[in-house]
Amino acid sequence: MRDINLAAFETPAEADLVDVLRADSSWIDGLSFVSTDEDGKAIGHALLTRCHIGDTPALCLAPCAVRPAYQNSGAGSAAIRAALKAAKEMGEYYVTVLGHPTYYPRFGFTRASTHGIGLTIDVPDEAMMALTLDEAHPLPSGTVRYAAPFGI
Repeated sequence: MRDINLAAFETPAEADLVDVLRADSSWIDGLSFVSTDEDGKAIGHALLTRCHIGDTPALCLAPCAVRPAYQNSGAGSAAIRAALKAAKEMGEYYVTVLGHPTYYPRFGFTRASTHGIGLTIDVPDEAMMALTLDEAHPLPSGTVRYAAPFGI
């Protein structure tokens, strides 16, 4: 996973974040997914860790990374879909993401502010998104509290 994040981002910050999250209480076994090419080479990675919306347990989707040569190949989507499916199967209901507003809606994410969800830092409103994995459990409102390694 580290090598995927190092290849995908300009700095080692995301790779370092994954390393720190792995040792943090926010880490949930079974919610880190790698996608592979036809030869079995790891090319994409998606990670879900514990966060909270107000006092309600939720998950944070971050980081997501794909080796540059494989971007736009579906490798990122495959890892994200696998992570979201596993989270739902584990009984999780809510996922947040701070990311590209044109990419994440394909997975069902919508603008978090329309659900009364916000952050303690200024980010573009359209970049903060949330998703319920079970329509019987509507998104709660509140401020997202990320795991300490995120520094938010």
